[in-house]
Amino acid sequence: MTPTSQNPGAAALLTLAAAAFIAGCTLLAKALGTDALGPALHPLQISQGRFLFALIVFSTFATVTRFRIVRPALHLHLLRSGLGWGGVTLMFAAAAFIPLSDATAISFLNPVFGMMLAIPILGEKVGPVRWTAAAIALLGALVLTRPGGSTIEPGALLALAAAACVGAELIAIKFLSGRERPLQILLINNLFGCLIASAAAFFVWTAPTPAQWAALAGIGLLMATAQTCFVNALARADASFVAPFFYATLVFAALYDAAVFSVLPDAVSILGALTVLSGAALLAWREARLKSPTTPPARPL
Repeated sequence: MTPTSQNPGAAALLTLAAAAFIAGCTLLAKALGTDALGPALHPLQISQGRFLFALIVFSTFATVTRFRIVRPALHLHLLRSGLGWGGVTLMFAAAAFIPLSDATAISFLNPVFGMMLAIPILGEKVGPVRWTAAAIALLGALVLTRPGGSTIEPGALLALAAAACVGAELIAIKFLSGRERPLQILLINNLFGCLIASAAAFFVWTAPTPAQWAALAGIGLLMATAQTCFVNALARADASFVAPFFYATLVFAALYDAAVFSVLPDAVSILGALTVLSGAALLAWREARLKSPTTPPARPL
């Protein structure tokens, strides 16, 4: 396959589009988890819809392009899909309880958890700069849990658990990305995720309203589109260039929450979000400095 030409402008636009789509997924999940579109659906059922409709999108694309799956590492795919399902389900549950901006900000902790897990699993060495970045981001998450009140915000804890799951998922993705094509990874991930999510949702499933069916389909379509945009962005620019644009997810989440649910971020949300993003940005910068200049770019779908 011929490498994709570097195009930073296109990469930035693709990343911003991915950020907008992912924030839109969380918005729809919040609507489904509340009574905005009918009786609230269980997070397990919302997660099932996300994987089901994303699988339909990727399966259709694979069929049209006659894509062939070649020697998949099924054990790694199963591990990655289980962790991804856990992260998605917990994130959707968190969105029903806290502002989207808070949940999105906490989600940026997943590279921190990935870094911590990479130490024992991948044998990576972590220096003082990376530890400082992790400490700053975790401090921001602590702010967002609002520990000064009578109780810690449970929605923030759900989002924190979601970030931990996604951080662990990053380790599995590192093992897969060097040996399999992006479409194969996404297709198998959504297949396994759909099977896991369907088994979990069986015990809580209720018939959605027409509006809820549309929202579930929207989540799957938006997530599939976001993943496609992001993979293609990475094929056109270095990850260190792309990463800052992805932080726009927080801005989109706040705008969507304000427009649809009339929820505006307060001073605590802004302080916590800025602290998390500062740590995440420092970590991304350090990871870029440590990255080998010979690392090949991701391949487009």
